[in-house]
Amino acid sequence: MPTSTMDDLISKTEMIEIEPTTGVAIKAETPREEKGLNATGEKSAEEPKIETAEEEEMRNSGKQPIDGDHVPKEEEKKEEKVHFETEPKTGVTFPVKLDDGKQLNAVGLYADNARLKEILESRFGKAPTKPTEAMYQSVIDSDAGMRVRLVIVFSNLTMTRVRKNFDEGLGASIKKLTGGKNDELAKKVMGEASDDIKLTSGSVVEISRLPGYILQTKVVGEVVSKVESELLCRAFINMYLGDDPFDKEAKDRFGMSLITLF
Repeated sequence: MPTSTMDDLISKTEMIEIEPTTGVAIKAETPREEKGLNATGEKSAEEPKIETAEEEEMRNSGKQPIDGDHVPKEEEKKEEKVHFETEPKTGVTFPVKLDDGKQLNAVGLYADNARLKEILESRFGKAPTKPTEAMYQSVIDSDAGMRVRLVIVFSNLTMTRVRKNFDEGLGASIKKLTGGKNDELAKKVMGEASDDIKLTSGSVVEISRLPGYILQTKVVGEVVSKVESELLCRAFINMYLGDDPFDKEAKDRFGMSLITLF
């Protein structure tokens, strides 16, 4: 796999931010009720209202309850707190859970753990004592949802440079899987990304494998490609979990997270 000086531009551990070879009901009232009339047409007497201690306290203090009738209560459900994990070498933070439910299994690498659990248990039955290449291969070959989140850590990186390095890395992975080159397929991922896209420190590139072997790429929140190809999906995940991963430590950590799924 070709080597470049992309380490100087993007933190490797983020899968690593661009790797050297990749580029991270209100009840309705009846008409009579609305006019204060009962069923016989006579004006109905108001039912005595029972005032709660909270309402009495608010009345005595001069405060008005919300909606005139109800004392505000503490929300029963609070928003789930978002937790983050920091990559120590760069200080870049990653949410441990994405909005779509994918979990952070290694820095910058997210997965649909429920789906991976089904796949691993159906094939292996019980957890091995340590991660095996067969386990990694099962993840590579599956169409379980996964996402690599790459975070730019330097402001002088251009889209042209990202595209070039990513195409080279993905092309090499395709060749490793098939024994032959397929540059046309590799370039479909970043090929439509405009050179006008401005990349600054903190810019995010997300590449997701979606169910059905669809590889979707977002650059700074903009979808730049969506390609349906089993080979492309396998080659992409192979760059991170294959026998020659970009970051061995990150692969090992992902492997340990797989064992906890059993």
